[in-house]
Amino acid sequence: MASITSTLSAPFATLSSTPRGQCAIRTANFSAIAQPETLQTVQSTIAKQLSIDETAVTPQTKFADLGADSLDIVEIMMALEEKFEVSIGEEGAANISTVQDAADLMEKMKAATA
Repeated sequence: MASITSTLSAPFATLSSTPRGQCAIRTANFSAIAQPETLQTVQSTIAKQLSIDETAVTPQTKFADLGADSLDIVEIMMALEEKFEVSIGEEGAANISTVQDAADLMEKMKAATA
């Protein structure tokens, strides 16, 4: 029997079946640290930069799913740097793939400069 994998409430958990019929549930390593105000500001900034409706920008949304290319992402990061008065740098921006990632990074950067 081949291994079967299905997603439950992606990206939070994955249910896997092994060849022996055993089941395993793996939860995603998910820890949001951004305050609600930070998340809201990040969401509205991204929506404005991409000229899209803010309701399309959820914490789990990936930039690629919003149609953002690498230049869009650079412009979003620059707008967030300006909005939060922080300097992200290339290292910080390299690990950003979702809206929540960006909000968490802004929260960390704010704390580091406080």
